[in-house]
Amino acid sequence: MEKKVDNLRVETFPTREQMGRVAAEDVRAAIEELLRRQEEVSIIFAAAPSQRDLYKGLLELDIPWQRINALHMDEYIGITDDQPQSFRNYLKENLFGKVPFKTIHYIQGETSAVEAECQRYTDILATYQPDIVCMGIGENTHIAFNDPPVADFNDPEKVKRVELDQACRQQQVNDGCFATIEDVPTHALTLTIPTLTSASRIFCIVPGPTKAQAVYHTLNEEISERFPSTILRKHGQAKLYLDKESSALIED
Repeated sequence: MEKKVDNLRVETFPTREQMGRVAAEDVRAAIEELLRRQEEVSIIFAAAPSQRDLYKGLLELDIPWQRINALHMDEYIGITDDQPQSFRNYLKENLFGKVPFKTIHYIQGETSAVEAECQRYTDILATYQPDIVCMGIGENTHIAFNDPPVADFNDPEKVKRVELDQACRQQQVNDGCFATIEDVPTHALTLTIPTLTSASRIFCIVPGPTKAQAVYHTLNEEISERFPSTILRKHGQAKLYLDKESSALIED
């Protein structure tokens, strides 16, 4: 099933595996389209269990990785890249370490100089301006770590330090990334909403029953920072990919 809500295209699939395959094929088509006009493509990737099927699909396709610059959208403060919960570690294991990207740029979450790290990654984003974003939506409708209390559709920063709200931290436990909420870091570095939406194409992959309420809010609430993912409805080239479970609360 496919429909449109404001500018946002929405497609629902019977299974998350089919969802991932189609999303991967669409990402490849966008890469090929861009590479007909430019020498390289810069892509921001999300690190989350929800992206597993997309990354599996991408690895099965013939993609010119050597012409792609890889970035990611957030990282916990105080987590090193060899810890299982690190987003860098997740991306290395599921995508970044499996294909020959032209360049890979990681957010250094363990830094003690947080402001300097924000500026360093801001400079990287200026050099490798994002063409494509592959992302998900949090249970509280966050995109990256822009939770409702800190989300800003007109954020002047490209990268910033944020405090994670309770719902966001609980999701990390629900996803099996941490044993208890006390184990979840309280702060993170994140790309801001204007940084994410500056990309010409956004592919938003959101499977699973725990995301059904967030999907409902994304498509039905007023576009505002109370529900950060609603901003996707204003983007000219964004598509939301759902499975049967995540689409359970929306009408056909």
